[in-house]
Amino acid sequence: MIQTGLTDLFNLRHPIVLAPMAGVAGGQLAAAVSNAGGLGLVGGGYGDAAWLRKELFSTRENTSRPWGVGLITWAVNQRVIDLVLSYQPDAVMLSFGDPRPYGALVKAAGCRLICQVQDLNEARLAQQAGADLIVAQGTEAGGHGGTRATLPLVPAVVDAVAPTPVLAAGGIADGRGLAAALALGAHGALIGTRFYASTEAQGRPSAKQRIVAAHGNETLRTPVFDIVRGYGWPQGYYGRALHNAFVTRWSGREEELMQALPAERTAYHEAMGDGNFDTTVVWAGEAVDLIHSVEDAAALVERISLEAEARLRASAALLR
Repeated sequence: MIQTGLTDLFNLRHPIVLAPMAGVAGGQLAAAVSNAGGLGLVGGGYGDAAWLRKELFSTRENTSRPWGVGLITWAVNQRVIDLVLSYQPDAVMLSFGDPRPYGALVKAAGCRLICQVQDLNEARLAQQAGADLIVAQGTEAGGHGGTRATLPLVPAVVDAVAPTPVLAAGGIADGRGLAAALALGAHGALIGTRFYASTEAQGRPSAKQRIVAAHGNETLRTPVFDIVRGYGWPQGYYGRALHNAFVTRWSGREEELMQALPAERTAYHEAMGDGNFDTTVVWAGEAVDLIHSVEDAAALVERISLEAEARLRASAALLR
């Protein structure tokens, strides 16, 4: 068994945290990861109250283990924070924006505060907010993120925020990635895309199969999906997704896409209803090369942890 500051903080069996993927990490998946000995985080995303009530209730009813909620910081307000805290999660994770306005509120409720960062300036803001745990997210991650690569970013954040424990995120989908994160000084890994291709994840089976079939060079960071959906993400945060026909049509033509709204937005929402992923987005990271099947979340947690332990033991055997 691997014991780290993360496992000690939440009394976990494995140093694995479910990335709170909006629209993917619902209550069933979060509870499954927590029940397997990791930390499940519900993907609260932009703070849809009705969705949050349903999924937070589901999580609370289906696990007695620690669990939490992740939110997009710039998109939420105190009402959303209050709603989340009313379900008494063990942790709240804030990503993409200044966490300081909400840090004291989260901690006053007895929750652990997790902050995800994409560079050293954001890491320092997370410390000022009182973060109990900081996630250093590399650009290889699926969904929204920054431009720094995981391998150099993680140890830089570890050094900058010590003794606050750090998790690695971005491009991690198996035990080798977890072992590498631990070698970089992280206390565990936040894993998203690998859990998107799980039985319990929300989303259409066809989206999961696209992840299974994809290669890492078929992902890219692009603003086109945010433009067509009408989400005003702050400058510098672009989403990594699987390449599709919509990207081919509009990548590099973002101003023309904005001029083509609302007709393109209407067509996009129709494609969403039809499950047409040649048009609509499948957020996914570069680690899709390592994903070969859709599996139960509990099996993934167990296997990733065992693989990491074996890899660490094998690495120790290299020392003479």
